[in-house]
Formats: sequence, structure tokens, C-alpha cells
Amino acid sequence: MATTLKDVARIARVSVKTVSNVIHDHPHVSDEVRRRVETAIRQLGYRPNLAARGLRRGRSGLLTLVAPHAPGVVEAIVSGATALGFRVVLAPPDASLAEGPDVDAVLVSREAPASGRLDALAPAGTPLVLLTGIPDPRYDCVGPDTVQSVRDAFGHLTLAGRRRVAAVGSNGFREAVRRAWPTPPAGRLSLASGSGPAEGYRAVRWLVTGGQPPDAILCGSDLPAAAVIRAVADEGLRVPEDVAVIAIGDGEAGRYLRPAVTTVATDPAFIAGHALGLVVRRLGDRAAPPVQIVAPHVVLTRESTRPLRLSTQVPRML
Repeated sequence: MATTLKDVARIARVSVKTVSNVIHDHPHVSDEVRRRVETAIRQLGYRPNLAARGLRRGRSGLLTLVAPHAPGVVEAIVSGATALGFRVVLAPPDASLAEGPDVDAVLVSREAPASGRLDALAPAGTPLVLLTGIPDPRYDCVGPDTVQSVRDAFGHLTLAGRRRVAAVGSNGFREAVRRAWPTPPAGRLSLASGSGPAEGYRAVRWLVTGGQPPDAILCGSDLPAAAVIRAVADEGLRVPEDVAVIAIGDGEAGRYLRPAVTTVATDPAFIAGHALGLVVRRLGDRAAPPVQIVAPHVVLTRESTRPLRLSTQVPRML
């Protein structure tokens, strides 16, 4: 059974009204009483029902989450939001939210429209939190450092013996690639549009049939990585023997492909926890300056970037 205000009041030996005053940070509470209530809250693990409090203040208790290709993040946010008393409404990236239900905030994943469309995505005056490694200074944001993620992916491919890298992804992702490697040697880097599976497939077919096909492909997320692997196979090449594949993603979808995709992954629980914290902060202070939180990432090495095999043949002595 969930802990209630009455439980906290009983442990702290105060009235329910006093507990409410402490939670709402009312000034007319003595330090001793405030200490006892806060101790009881920690002891019982009590979490205020933000949705119920919000309804009394004219809030809906609803959050909209635009995260079509990040199942790990979706699950973590829904779980965390439920614990805080919110309900989550999932929306596709091109949804028109202005005519939808009233929501307290909108959370937008890295797969959502570019920053130029964000203002149209959320109803006027609704707080917006970005879950992205390519932040917009106008909004609160939590996500990995995409430029550093790309650098680490390049480093992984270099250690695997790859020398001609193609980067396939959205405009924002390709811009991060340019920033990560601003002056690559001639023939070492190719950029192609491919934010979705169909675009990724066509881009790789075009790259592979060129004069000097890549020996590694860096994808903007795990989703187009599946199309990339199929395109490589349809051209008669093998992953990773001929072409290595690595993705910037959540490390979830790619593990079920064959070969499993190496990915630069970020902990969904970290993103979800901080994103919800930014929502609560923004609802409490609409005028607060935007906050940018960088999430740590790690390269998860799988089958798609196995190092090139070195020859084990012993040269004959002449």
C-alpha cells in the first residue's frame, strides 16, 4: 500500500496539514518540525502525488512523450512518471499536439523533428524538455554528448582497422559528424542522408556501388542500422568482414540483429530521471533559465565491428 500524508504525520507526530505545509515549503514551520517531517518522508519513502497537487492548481497531470524509436527511454520515463503521479501520452514525431489534450509538459526524443519545428510541436506555453545529444539553447535538455559519441565511434572503428567511414543519418547527426571530424583526409569520410530505414538502405546501396566503397558505416541510431546491414548484404558484401557497422543509439534494438550491432549507448534510466526532474523544476518555475544535462555514454562492442583479421601466414624465407 502506498505511503500517505497520514503515515508521514503519524511518524513525525504532527498534523496532516503541517506535513502539507512542509511539502509545499510554507515559511511558517519551525526548523524542528520541518526536520521531523523531512526525516519521516525519507524513512517512509513518501513521494508527493504531483498529479493530484497539479489538478488543484489547474494542471492535468499528463505528460506527452515523443520518442518513437527509443523503447528503453520510453519504458524508463513511463515508470518514473507513474511513480511521481503523472500519466504519459505517447505521440508520433509529426503529431499536432496543439489540438490534443491539455498536458503539463512535452518530452521530445532525438528522433523527433529538428529544432525548427519544436515550437509548433508543443502547445503555446507548454514546457518542453529535449531528450537529445544535440541541444537547443531555448529548452531544457538531457542527453549524451553526440559529438563526443561520434568521436568515440570513430576511435572504435580505427582500432578495428577501418579506414573509409560513411556516416548515415539525419541532418543533425551529420552536423555532429562534421564537428567531430572537421578535416578528414580525402577518401576517409562520406556523409549520406538516412534518418529512417528506407533512406538508410538507399544511401548504403549508393555508397557501396561507388568507386571506393566504405569499410565502415556509422549510423545515427540503431533503427537504420538494420537497413544498412540489409543493404550491405544485398550488394554481396558481409558485415563485419567487408563493412563494419556501428550505431549511436540506446543499445536495445541492435542487439537482436544478426550480426548484433555495436552501439554507443546511454543509460535510459539516467535520461528519464533527469528529464522528469527538469519537468518538475520547470512546472515550479517557468522563468528559470534552461538547463543542459550531459548523459554519460559507453561503446557496447558487438559482432558488427569485429576487427579485420590479420594474416597469420608465416612468410617463406628466400
